[in-house]
Amino acid sequence: MHTNNALRPSKVIDEEVKWDKSKTIISKTDPVGTILYMNDTFEEASEYNKIELIGEPHNVIRHPDMPKVVFKVLWDNLKQGNNFHAIVKNLTRTGRYYWVITDFDVEKDDSGKITGYTGRRKSLPESVIKKIEPLYKTLLEIEKVKGEKASELYFNSYLQEEVNSSYEDFVVNLFEGGDTANIKEADKQAPTKESGMIKKGLNWFFFGETNPK
Repeated sequence: MHTNNALRPSKVIDEEVKWDKSKTIISKTDPVGTILYMNDTFEEASEYNKIELIGEPHNVIRHPDMPKVVFKVLWDNLKQGNNFHAIVKNLTRTGRYYWVITDFDVEKDDSGKITGYTGRRKSLPESVIKKIEPLYKTLLEIEKVKGEKASELYFNSYLQEEVNSSYEDFVVNLFEGGDTANIKEADKQAPTKESGMIKKGLNWFFFGETNPK
């Protein structure tokens, strides 16, 4: 689906929007990302109302600071029926931004065919944003100069050589305050235990009581 550019802000402002970060942003889309439902918190954070966004592609709120490869990995996982946790910077109606981490329910019919996605998004601790931003900036610069394929190649190599993990495990390690320089060694010593701790932490974050600073 093509983005409706008429809904996009004419200017990007380097300013975070104010919204209630104790709440969860919820939206529901069809299999190709068309918005079918959004809650009031989505309206508050994005500065769009439901009349504007229902029936529009979800990428209308994609921020230009986001490298495309992150969304490629996200959609590759969702299309396979997998939940996926990504760190995303979104664009508001007035050109401001807000950072979130994602969580999805993949909905299927009786035959197993994917019929849609329900997405939950929570605010992030500032420490996580500071750690992920340099990587995103590098990916975006490579994308601008060498193209999306080169950005993807670097992204995959970075995950393999620098952190020895999938993107999702890398994200959660940052989220839980882990030192990315030590991920490789920690995974060698206790990969199964670490994976279990990560998943438990994510469940607590999305479904427990928390208010990121």
